Order: sequence, then structure tokens, then C-alpha cells
Amino acid sequence: MIRILPLFLILLLVAPARGEVELSADQLYVRDIYAELIAIDTTEAHGSTTKAAEAVAAHLRTAGYTDDEIRALGPKPAKGNLVARLAGSGENKPLLLLAHLDVVEAKREDWTVDPFQFLERDGFFYGRGSLDDKAMAAIFTGIMLRLKRDGVQPNRDVILALTADEEGGPDNGVDWLLKNHRDLVDAAMVINEGGGGRIRGGRYLMNGVQAAEKTYTNFRLEVTNKGGHSSLPTRDNAIYHLAHALSRIEAFDFPVELNEITRGFFAAAARIEGGTLGADLAAVLISPPSASAVERLGEYPEYNSLMRTTCVATMLEGGHAPNALPQMARANINCRVLPGHKPEEVRQQLVDAIDDEQVIVSETEPSTAAPASPIDAELMQTIMQVSEGMWPNVPVVPTMSTGASDSRYFRNAGIPAYGVSGLFVDVDDIRAHGRDERLGVRQFFEGNEFLSRLVTALTK
Repeated sequence: MIRILPLFLILLLVAPARGEVELSADQLYVRDIYAELIAIDTTEAHGSTTKAAEAVAAHLRTAGYTDDEIRALGPKPAKGNLVARLAGSGENKPLLLLAHLDVVEAKREDWTVDPFQFLERDGFFYGRGSLDDKAMAAIFTGIMLRLKRDGVQPNRDVILALTADEEGGPDNGVDWLLKNHRDLVDAAMVINEGGGGRIRGGRYLMNGVQAAEKTYTNFRLEVTNKGGHSSLPTRDNAIYHLAHALSRIEAFDFPVELNEITRGFFAAAARIEGGTLGADLAAVLISPPSASAVERLGEYPEYNSLMRTTCVATMLEGGHAPNALPQMARANINCRVLPGHKPEEVRQQLVDAIDDEQVIVSETEPSTAAPASPIDAELMQTIMQVSEGMWPNVPVVPTMSTGASDSRYFRNAGIPAYGVSGLFVDVDDIRAHGRDERLGVRQFFEGNEFLSRLVTALTK
């Protein structure tokens, strides 16, 4: 069986002592896999998830998994996915452990460190994907290796799926596997990213379980114009029209709307935060919500994004020559839409906010909405018991993710998926998708222990 260490021993092992960190053999192995995955460029532009999938497959084969138990497959040479299966007794339907191998772009000149060089510094692991999502990929791989090594026969098959294009790109691995090889990933439930723990000021606030997520979609704002010579400017300028439209979007707030999951989250957050912030969190639960509390909470990105649909400008393009009036100006608006709302509804709200017929607003890619996963009482009880053993008195709270995850594909396929990782991050310094992405060393090994205990509890 998986070896479970008490939390105090984990902390002793990973706490700095005279400048050094002592780790068990299993912890060293998981860290090495983590480092190996970060060093593999898996970006859409010039990377390959196939290389990462093959690296994990090599570790699994070394541990005794056969070629029949490991499948590396995908629609394109650089878009490989890995699916591995440990056979159980068949008493229950399979448990699937999901993580994505791809990462968002990272430019060396934007970072203070090399984004594709694993670095441990000042109590953190640095590298693109260190938080999103190669930590979970490494941890799940380590769990599969230990299950095989220790000769465990769980009460159900345990499936590992490491996939491509979660962060973007045309070949989403989960979508492709469900459409073409559903038998490989069919399961009773999925454990994925999207949840995790929150820290503020060093204090562990809550351990989140993601059961729903907002819908990701993009809109293009476009203005066209006849242009002309820049020595003869007019007020009818495509760039000015676009700039005014963006200013109006900046000033526009979608209405506050809470659902069952977010209402429970705000109620729990109010108790945890306390003080003025806690009072404001409680004040948005009344009907109608307190306008002043909503305004103040709007300054907290994590809470603002849970209260409403959000849209933000992310890319700009315009003009064709430095000495010509622009014939075209274009912007990308990225929206995260609350469950229950369609993209066309959001598009119309943007049109109304912009109030300029020369600005054409159009959706640029199909969006995939999904229902929430049921809040399963037995699963939540198991998560709470494991979490309490790791972090006493830190509540477990169902959450709605403001970002998108591959859980939506499983939910649309009728397979409940839950974001739960035990990886705690500082809510005031979240660097996923950003410069110098990092995860705390202590938090990585705690997450490793938490997920190991959780898988054991769900398969015994």
C-alpha cells in the first residue's frame, strides 16, 4: 500500500535545516519527475506534449507497467496524450487522475529565471507549469508508480490521463480521447486541477473542491475604415473608435449573480476572513446585495470574478503603416461567463456597453459550457477527513473555478469531475500563466501527501 507519513514528519523533511532539505526516496523521485516535466517545452507554439508523455511512460515501464497498461496516443505527432491503467478488483467503477501536460507560452526575456529550467529558490519551485499543471502530473505519476511497486490491488481500476491542449490549441486531449477512445478514460469520477488551497499572510484559509467552472470564450472587437494619409487626420479613426470601446468595457461591470456553489463559498469565506472583508462577503449574500460591499469586493480579483461574468482586453492589433490612417483596429476580449448564460447574451451586453455601431463584436471560437458536478456527500466526507488529517481546522469548501479546465468535457460526457489538489497558494500572489510561475516547496510535498492519501481512501 502507499506509505503514509504523518504531517509533522513531512514538515520536518521539507523544512529547511541549515540550508538543506532532507527528502525521502519517494519524495526525491516525484521531485525529479516534476523537474523533468518542467524542462520539457510543451507550449502550443513550439513544444510537444508527446515528449512529456513519453518521459512519463518510461518511468511507468521501469516500475513494471506493461505496454498493454500504457497508451501514448494523439491526433498529431506533437500532441500526444498518455493513458495508463492499474487494474483493480472491479468492485467499483474506475477512478481517473487527470492532469494536462501543456503549458502557456513563456518568454525568457519576461522572466527573471529560465521558465523551462526547474529551479528551487527561497522555498519555491520555479518554472513554467510548476503550478499549472505539472505539479499534479508529477504527483499523479508518483502515485501510480508507488501503487505498482507496492503491489496494491485497489477496489477499482485507477487510470492516469496526462493530456494535451488544455491551455489552448486545436487538439484538446480530453475531448479527443472521449470522442475517439472513451473506453480508455471512462470512469466513475475524475480528480483534476481547478480546486486547491488558499493562503493569505501565511495562514491556510480553506481547501477548495471545484465542482463547477465558468465558460471560457473570446470576442473580437473590430473597426474598419477607409484610412488615408496621416497628414490629413480626421476624428473618424479606427484606433480611436476601438480605444473608446475598450474604455467603456473597462468601466462596465456585469451584474452580481450567485449560484448554489458560490453562495456556499461566500458564506464560508465570510467566516474565514472575518473583519470588514468578512462582513462584505456576508453582505453580498443578502437580496439585493449591498452595493457598497460589492464595490469593495470588486477590488479583490478572486472575489470579483466569482460574483459575476468578467470580460477583459487581452490583445491589440491595428494600423498598417506609421504614416497612414488606420484601416483596421482590432482587440481580443476574453470573457469568463457564469454558468447558465450563453455567449450570445454576453456579446449583446458588450455591444450595448460599447454603444458604437462602427465597432463590430463577434465570438471568435466555439465555447464549451458544462453543468456542475453533483456535490457528492460521500466524496466530500472523504476529502474532509483526509484534509483534516493534514490541516486541522482548515475547512473544505466547494468552489466554482473562474478559469477553465478539462473537467468540463467529462461533465458534458456524464462523468463527474472534481478539482481537488491539496496544493495551497498565496491568493495575493498567484503566478499561474504569469511571470516567474512558482509553487512553494512545502506546499508541493503537502499536496503530494494529500493526493496520495485521497487516492488510497477512494480505492480501498
